[in-house]
Amino acid sequence: MTNRVLIADDDKDIVDIIADTLMDEGYFVSCAYNGLQVIEIMKSEKINLFILDIMMPEMDGLETLRQIKKKTDAPVLILSARGRDIDKVVGLQIGADDYVAKPFSMDELVARVNAHLRREQKRGRTEEIVKIGNVELNKTTWRAFVNGSPLDLSTKEFQILSYLFENKNRVLTREQIYAAIWKDPYAGDLNTVTVHIKNLRSKLGKEGKQIKTVWGIGYKLDGDV
Repeated sequence: MTNRVLIADDDKDIVDIIADTLMDEGYFVSCAYNGLQVIEIMKSEKINLFILDIMMPEMDGLETLRQIKKKTDAPVLILSARGRDIDKVVGLQIGADDYVAKPFSMDELVARVNAHLRREQKRGRTEEIVKIGNVELNKTTWRAFVNGSPLDLSTKEFQILSYLFENKNRVLTREQIYAAIWKDPYAGDLNTVTVHIKNLRSKLGKEGKQIKTVWGIGYKLDGDV
């Protein structure tokens, strides 16, 4: 699958040059000219790598970086004027994956983009990732995402969701869920399962409706991988 790179810089000429070069390399490209546009684009597009200028209007590159890292683990490469070492230090501290000083060599920039995306592809092949609808589970890192945004799940909530994924479209009793997650064949307080399912639905938002209650029996997860 072709990767998508988002380029954000308030200098349209720079954006156009980088975009043209990356499209020639076979990448899909999205363009933004301030940080707020970056956040809006992320709502509708899955971005595999970000190139951010530090000095942007509306929302600067460092604040944009903070917002990006709340929603995705995609690599971020920051651009800044040569000599602004403080930008480099702060950017790397808050999650940037690489740094290029302006003016930069286009060949170097492309090489770094290629290297980061190759690394991400290798990482993706070694991780166990499953997806149903807009919900994605990374069983290697124990992280869950909805539309690319990370969810703050407890260990038991993640385990329950993972168990539902493994048994999608199957009706599971509360006793089965309790035994699988709490490793106890003799079910304790089954209301524990009910409470965890309720919390899980709430955290999943609109996607929580995929967890169906089968009255008098238990629950099942609807959806196709």
